[in-house]
Amino acid sequence: MAIPVVDIFAGPGGLGEGFTSIVDNDNARKFKIALSIEKEFYAHQTLTLRSFYRQFDLGDAPSDYYRLLRGEITLDELYERWPVQAQKAKNDAWLAELGDGENSVLPEDVDIRITEALQGEEDWLLLGGPPCQAYSVVGRSRRQETILDGEKDERVELYKQYLRILAVHNPSIFIMENVKGLLSAETEDSPVFARILEDLKNPVAAYQLDYGEADGELTCPGYHIFSLTSMPMSYDIQGNPVNKHKDYVIKSEDFGIPQTRHRVILLGIRKHYEITPNILQPEDEIPISRVLTGLPRLRSGLSKIKNINENWLNVIMGITDSTLLSQIEDTVVVEITRQLNRLRLPQKGIGLNYIKYRNVNSEYSPDWFIDNRIGGVCNHQSRGHMESDLHRYFFASCFARVNMRSPKLEDFPELLLPNHKNVQEGIDKKKFADRFRVQLISKPSKTITSHISKDGHYYIHPDPTQCRSLTVREAARVQTFPDNYFFCGPRTAQFIQVGNAVPPLLANNIATIVHDVFNQIREQGQEEEPEIQLDEFRAT
Repeated sequence: MAIPVVDIFAGPGGLGEGFTSIVDNDNARKFKIALSIEKEFYAHQTLTLRSFYRQFDLGDAPSDYYRLLRGEITLDELYERWPVQAQKAKNDAWLAELGDGENSVLPEDVDIRITEALQGEEDWLLLGGPPCQAYSVVGRSRRQETILDGEKDERVELYKQYLRILAVHNPSIFIMENVKGLLSAETEDSPVFARILEDLKNPVAAYQLDYGEADGELTCPGYHIFSLTSMPMSYDIQGNPVNKHKDYVIKSEDFGIPQTRHRVILLGIRKHYEITPNILQPEDEIPISRVLTGLPRLRSGLSKIKNINENWLNVIMGITDSTLLSQIEDTVVVEITRQLNRLRLPQKGIGLNYIKYRNVNSEYSPDWFIDNRIGGVCNHQSRGHMESDLHRYFFASCFARVNMRSPKLEDFPELLLPNHKNVQEGIDKKKFADRFRVQLISKPSKTITSHISKDGHYYIHPDPTQCRSLTVREAARVQTFPDNYFFCGPRTAQFIQVGNAVPPLLANNIATIVHDVFNQIREQGQEEEPEIQLDEFRAT
């Protein structure tokens, strides 16, 4: 029997994808999404489409699904052709906002949906990452906050919605994800992370403190909170595992993910189970080149002039201006000249939402990424850039090849410095000095965040001859989404979805650990069943 999963604050479904992708010897999924909840319209659309895909056994999605990916039919047409699976997908993915805002659904409505989805199953898994921008170190720096205020920013308190579901519905196991900044965030009352750990250990007490007495008796015994990277150092007098706070941070690049994404991920196991879970096993770092290689080469678009090949070539060649080159160190000038000699128009131009392409591949884990039924690549279209930015991108990618690091503002020639008010501050005080950041071809990518939706300056492609920022599909590769995972909505919404997600391949590794815990739970349950005596058997 597949283990039911409730996924809240689901985004486009990165956590759920990782869990539902592990299968048994018969290719049946070991976890199934019983209910996912997401408030953003396009993320919910993506979530529903992926739920439709999962109505079929792994590898058995209908050809109509791939026709949608190729743009041959619409989403409505797909659902009309497969009404039973479409309705099931729509039931599983709920467009709803959790919290205390005016658009939020009532807690009792959430409880009804969870109860209906679980269909009486007692052993199940809760997933979710409460919105994390309020805890982000960069976000707090930009807002000049040292103390978080839950009354001004309701996102500070959204983890309590997670807590309420634990208290009321008592899942066997939970996985909760958030940003690393959670460790240093504080409210006027206490450090946020220490408070969250205590609340998660005893969600009923925390629930009653915030919501008062429940309508019925709450029987949740609480949870032991485990790190996924370090075994417990010890156990306290109540039997709770003890770890340093930093042990709850997963550095994705240490576990086979091609980016330096650092996130707090907590594993909670209901207290009456005496189980210590396994931990993630370190893997070699995966450079970004291993997941980008095999995708069609593209050129950038042009945002201020006519977007044609000839103009693009002329813009790039403009970097040979002698005054500009005189401001650049000789070794970088040599690399610029070398790359200009390699400059060719990419066959696929600026790309499309679907590109027909025969040779799609990945040097890293192709069985995970590649689906030949697509016949090409989805969500792979470059965005337009200003002429001056293209020169910055070309310089930055050549500089990185020579110096094995992305340039800071102080490394840019004066003629390429952006016309920003705080540029000098960035040079003198090193404040956001890496605002033009090229990904290093031999290293994991920097963290993909939702900021990628605003501009491409933090996500410059390592290949100078493409001279552009990453596409949605490239960002999705870095986030380890399979190529057949289609992101709905306009490109900005697609970028936001990718940036907000948990890497599915990391979630897949965690799922293996969690499934082993469920196996132990089932074994304990079988051991606790009373033996039927022979006389009792005859009497029945």
